[in-house]
Amino acid sequence: MLHRSGKLARRLLPGILWLASDAHTSEELLVMLQGPDLSAIEAAVVQQRGVITHHLPIISALGARLSRAQLEAIQAADLEITRVIDDLAWEPEPEIPQADECQFAGAIELQWDGSSATWALFNKGSETIKLSALEVAWPPVLGALRNAKLSGDQALKFEQSESLASWTWDETTAPEIAAESHQTLTLTFEEAPDAAAALQSEFVLKAKAGDDCQSKLVPSYRYPEEDSYYPSVSGAASLHMHGVTGQGIAVAVLDSGLWEDHPELAMDTQGNPRIIARYDAIQGKEVSEAFDESGHGTHMSSVIARSGRVTREAATRPSYRGIAPDVSLVAIKAFGESGEAGFLDIVRGIQWVVEHREQYNIRVLNLSFAARPRWPYWEDPVNQALMRAWQNGIFVSAAAGNEGPDPMTVGSPGNLPYVLTVGAITDSWTEDNRDDDYIPDFSSRGPTPLGHIKPDVVAPGGHISGVVRPGSTLEREFPEYLLHSGEFVMTGTSQATALVSGLAALMLQLEPKLTNDAIKCLLKTSAEPAIELDGRLAYSPFAQGEGLVSVQRALTIGTPSCDQQALDLNAEVAGLDHFQGPAIFTDTAPPSLPGEEALISEPPDEEGPSPTLRWGAAAHLQRLDQAPQDGPIDWLGIHAREQQRFRDMAEGSP
Repeated sequence: MLHRSGKLARRLLPGILWLASDAHTSEELLVMLQGPDLSAIEAAVVQQRGVITHHLPIISALGARLSRAQLEAIQAADLEITRVIDDLAWEPEPEIPQADECQFAGAIELQWDGSSATWALFNKGSETIKLSALEVAWPPVLGALRNAKLSGDQALKFEQSESLASWTWDETTAPEIAAESHQTLTLTFEEAPDAAAALQSEFVLKAKAGDDCQSKLVPSYRYPEEDSYYPSVSGAASLHMHGVTGQGIAVAVLDSGLWEDHPELAMDTQGNPRIIARYDAIQGKEVSEAFDESGHGTHMSSVIARSGRVTREAATRPSYRGIAPDVSLVAIKAFGESGEAGFLDIVRGIQWVVEHREQYNIRVLNLSFAARPRWPYWEDPVNQALMRAWQNGIFVSAAAGNEGPDPMTVGSPGNLPYVLTVGAITDSWTEDNRDDDYIPDFSSRGPTPLGHIKPDVVAPGGHISGVVRPGSTLEREFPEYLLHSGEFVMTGTSQATALVSGLAALMLQLEPKLTNDAIKCLLKTSAEPAIELDGRLAYSPFAQGEGLVSVQRALTIGTPSCDQQALDLNAEVAGLDHFQGPAIFTDTAPPSLPGEEALISEPPDEEGPSPTLRWGAAAHLQRLDQAPQDGPIDWLGIHAREQQRFRDMAEGSP
């Protein structure tokens, strides 16, 4: 079953968890039976009066509901059953907040009405909480603070010092926020702002509930209602300008479904319907609507395909809010309202995509979920199905997971060597400055248990705006992340993965004959690593893979061959060979790579931007006052080769 863990960054990305059932007390088991003769296995299940739930020829398996006695009888029969997995629990694991978990949150956005700014404060817990302190600092352009009040016209007396005001309360006088409700703090200033959203990053707003629970206002992009920004920083917006929008390519999103009432999801940039198929993998049938209770699948689809135009002045024209705004969408529903799902349903969804790839021209499959790997990658049923999908020409983007920063936290199916696994960066709310971009702690790190370097690349995944269904689980559980425009802001490797799926669709529109391996290699070999001032890598490849993706670089200086060619998918699928990665494991030290000490700088002590980090050889060399000294990595030579490749492309050389 799939579940979501208790921390916010992790809740935003569903994860797979297989729970052991009690073999002695369970009256009914949900099992997977795998073997070469499915018809014989099916006949045995029917003979024992079991219920077949899933036909999964893609991995030569069946799902069935059986009692323990029925299962033992089938196993005792003269059948070639190569594998039985009988520890599948169906009920979701309850989410029980920790005793000290803070249930207090401030809205991600200030809302303005003339000279008044409103900040919503949410109590998401089951008990009343009391505010103990407030602190406000504002930009001087707004003049003096005229008044401050809480919901219900609770006027707050204050003294201000320049552009600063604060309040404290004791237990007897503290304002209360009832359980599962919110209060609003309204601040009225002398002057109304010209660009309210642009000023948010100049505010300091902090609210404290009790002794330890605190929330603060985050910064903001300058024009959040006019631009989603991630198409421009990933290079997609520049392709939009040249008519490269993913047209003719279908992307399948295997997730919680899709909300079809939003015109920027239902229609492409020309107003044409573009949701071409819907499959409910839970029910095992095509449907007229893959209704999205959760909201997660809709958000992923909006990152990939949202067709609304960017209206910000000075932006690339035309440019759109999604990465590939003219792709066709195929909605595969395998996740329920709370982010739960069975892995048999996921396999069934992948199988449907493979079976219908030619009918709908499905070239890309987005998988924004992750799980703790339970088996070697080639034994994982989901991975087995994905190897067939890759073999059949479907490019797969998979999330690394939100379980970092410890090593070996990359989940399944991101641990599969063949697919492109994506970690996340965040931009510190400065969309036009890459120097403060960094890999947040939540982004999962490699290596995989078999020693493979994962993630393969990193992509923008911090505070990504998109669409969710009104009333969905995400909107109900995280009201603080809903913007007044109706957009919803999420953070995670889920969003980074969806972004890369959109980039792959753009590449396929330009070059439809690209193979999966070529797309992966083009993105990897052109990615820009994070480099420290000493010329060493700022992050291990287990955190950043090859570096930060750019579709423009992929199409210009990327190469279609890389270490991917050392793998043999046909031998893998046939069970003839499996592959070990280069990671070194010892009993006394974290996993490492050969020569790692010379290549990688000491990691920063705290999560956050580093003043000495730069992304890519060009940015690293530009910040040096003199020619770089001899070091373990020849960035000067790498940069020279990149520049020559750009010149060759401009001159039309192959």
